[in-house]
Amino acid sequence: MNEAHLVLADGTVFPGQPFGARGTTVGEAVFTTTMSGYQEVLTDPSYCGQLVVMTAPEIGNVGTNDADTERVGKGDLGPQLAGFVVRDASPIASNWRSEKSLDAYLESHGVVGIRDIDTRKLTRHLRDHGSQNGAIGTASVEELLRKAREAPDMNGLDLVQRVTPKEPYAFDESRGVWGTARASSKKHVVCMDFGMKRNILRCLVDTGFRVTVVPAKTSAKDVLALQPDGIFLSNGPGDPAAVGYAVETVRGLVGKKPIFGICLGHQLLALALGGKTYKLKFGHRGANQPVKDLKTGRIEITTQNHGFCVDLESLPKSVQSTHVHLNDGTSEGLAASDVQAFSVQYHPEAAAGPHDSLYLFDRFRDLVAPT
Repeated sequence: MNEAHLVLADGTVFPGQPFGARGTTVGEAVFTTTMSGYQEVLTDPSYCGQLVVMTAPEIGNVGTNDADTERVGKGDLGPQLAGFVVRDASPIASNWRSEKSLDAYLESHGVVGIRDIDTRKLTRHLRDHGSQNGAIGTASVEELLRKAREAPDMNGLDLVQRVTPKEPYAFDESRGVWGTARASSKKHVVCMDFGMKRNILRCLVDTGFRVTVVPAKTSAKDVLALQPDGIFLSNGPGDPAAVGYAVETVRGLVGKKPIFGICLGHQLLALALGGKTYKLKFGHRGANQPVKDLKTGRIEITTQNHGFCVDLESLPKSVQSTHVHLNDGTSEGLAASDVQAFSVQYHPEAAAGPHDSLYLFDRFRDLVAPT
């Protein structure tokens, strides 16, 4: 069949052509304004359960390879998202590092995609009406609509268990020629993996840490038994308020060791400190998000991928808001100096985006090993 459709839960239909794996898939339709780095988008575990719309008009020009995955651990390190939506899928992969075309890559990993749709119109619809469930496939429009409406809502959904590792592991890979390796501080950081991106771990290694990664359901007692000098809370998918076991663990770690959190880790830290979170209308996803450091006044262009946000009004007085999003004033960072904990909503490791925020890894090092 040469026709496919994306059908949103509100009944809006977008016709297109199938590419990647054939079949039907459902998830939350979201858009990212990232212009490059589509393989990093595909393999970022934070996109688990989502139909990702690329706003850049042509995708696939440089093909794909096994080295540029953001998945980490054992087993299949391919895409985690539910489906992929593009306007023009390049039939030609022109890059010396390319191993597969985008179409072949998606097919080999069982990812259903749709191309040749009006992604500009779709993005404007999601912006105006909010992110919502959708279905992609070659089935009838009526069948796709039924599946979209029956899919579970992202509110209250714990997706962390789909992407967290089953066993602890050590990580010692650096960013290589892209990084600036530091002399090892011999300090040990335990990373709680809620859907960890590989480049975060690389940045921690380059900062001089010895790194151990543990599953999301690891208790505070077991984390502390590893004798960490610092604790890192990773990014990940789904509703932070639904990951109660992680909030309880973080609550048990606060004040015991220095803590740094990114994205979902930021939200979980806020919840553990007594704050609340809520769902954004359409989220922040892309490599061009402006954030202001409230202490220095410096503006950072950041990479982001989140649909939930910390409620600034809910934070206790002991917790300071450190960064805000300049587009809508939402939370982008917090600090609890009395317990040596801080976090940001955005992604300073930014494998497919700007590097304005790499200093945060140095800040964590200085907190763990003050000079």
